[in-house]
Amino acid sequence: MGPTAAGKTALAVELVRRLPCEIVSVDSAMVYRGMDIGTAKPGPELLTVAPHRLIDFLDPSEPYSAARFRADALREMADIRAQGRIPLLVGGTMLYFRALRWGLARLPSGSPEVRRTIEAEATAGGWAALHQELTRVDPQAAARIHCHDPQRIQRALEVYRISGRPLSAHLAESPPEPLQYRVVSLVVSPVERGILHRRIEQRLDEMLQQGLVEEVVALRRRPDLGPDAPSMRAVGYRQVWEFLDGRYDRAEMRRRAIVATRRFAKRQLTWLRSEWGAEWVDAQAPGALGKLLLSLRKAGIPEARDRASG
Repeated sequence: MGPTAAGKTALAVELVRRLPCEIVSVDSAMVYRGMDIGTAKPGPELLTVAPHRLIDFLDPSEPYSAARFRADALREMADIRAQGRIPLLVGGTMLYFRALRWGLARLPSGSPEVRRTIEAEATAGGWAALHQELTRVDPQAAARIHCHDPQRIQRALEVYRISGRPLSAHLAESPPEPLQYRVVSLVVSPVERGILHRRIEQRLDEMLQQGLVEEVVALRRRPDLGPDAPSMRAVGYRQVWEFLDGRYDRAEMRRRAIVATRRFAKRQLTWLRSEWGAEWVDAQAPGALGKLLLSLRKAGIPEARDRASG
């Protein structure tokens, strides 16, 4: 796991080359078909070497949730283990990692009507105002949820408005079920924040050169997709959509996308720092792959021990 643009995929592919691993993607945007450039989805050549499960299987008009991801991931992991291989979870959607590892409490089902109301309020007054509302009705949840995390703010308010009880109360009453696998946590991230920022900027420029704007143009042609669709709220897609709406020019779109991606990476790093017992590695540092293999060897994975010792 790691922040966006940290080099997770490249290291994961090298592990697949050396170990009997199969990748399960942990990315809330890569699940969508037709969203390839802006999600940095691996291309056909890379997928031939290292197939990824849980990418490119959902229509962008459909919502996807942490609960659905957990069920899908557990199914794929069981299939990989049945083949005598090791599931390698790779991605940057930290909520999905946490849901998979620690489980999810039983919560009220979502309400599209309540969700649309909250989205309209966010459009009118901003997510910061809704975070303040959450602080009033559920201070425990608000303390855990960043004011720039719209999906989690929306879900917490949705639960409260549907049930009349705070999310934190539901969580206390129905403790989740932890993952029944032995887990080795590997965090891929540059040591210096400035390096990550430069990689974010470079990758965005590459996406624009590869046709990110044209990708969003094609998505906008669909009558069932709008800027409030969960898929279109992904970083990069939102800014391009607003650029195509004429809200600002291309240079401003690029600047806003870079700023939004940096903020996203900052939130990811905040989650990752709470990951107890994780081994951190800089993908660009000399010997990064050897360090990962050594960590796996110490964790008792026989194949890694053979490779590392060799």
